[in-house]
Amino acid sequence: MDIRSSIRENLRVAAAALKVPVSEITVVVLNRDRHKKIIEEIREVGARIKLIGDGDIAAALATAMPDSGVDIYIGIGGSPEAVLAAGALRTLGGELQVQLWPQTEEEKEKLLSEGWDLNKVYYTEDLAGGENVLFSATGVTDGDFLKGVHFYKGKAITESIVMRSKTRTIRRITTYHDLKYKTIRLKSTDGDSKLLNIHKKREDYMGEVYNK
Repeated sequence: MDIRSSIRENLRVAAAALKVPVSEITVVVLNRDRHKKIIEEIREVGARIKLIGDGDIAAALATAMPDSGVDIYIGIGGSPEAVLAAGALRTLGGELQVQLWPQTEEEKEKLLSEGWDLNKVYYTEDLAGGENVLFSATGVTDGDFLKGVHFYKGKAITESIVMRSKTRTIRRITTYHDLKYKTIRLKSTDGDSKLLNIHKKREDYMGEVYNK
């Protein structure tokens, strides 16, 4: 597959590699106006489309996860997200191809002045090189990739994933945070005390309810 080729050609290559008809290929696309042409091309070829509202990193990783139900992720997104996805794909055995996509003439001129080649294709190891790449993420809201933060009886429950490319190890971690004892740093100056006050007020309120 080649990012410089048409979507039609790439989907046919993918179908041949997976030994399935193009109609059984599922492509994930972030539902944005800038992807309107991409969506139209995918539909013209006859492949399936899964539109998502957010979570483009998780969508990119899902293409290399078993039983995810998706095969390819196509779209225009942020550079940090591409680097993060590349870091995880080093462990998952997936492949990523990207090109710089300046949105304005000002961005284009800045990239060119810094010596970037707008025609160059950057691959997975260009974005996340090295022998041992570590990737970790914790879910904030529920998604196909990770569960979001859930609260239950004074505890916050989180799900995280940690990957190591050197050994191709993937760990899922469920953590229970007792908010009565856990210190959560907030950006505000007195964030810690605010958190404790919120928890104390909640306890007082629950006490009043029980007393009634």
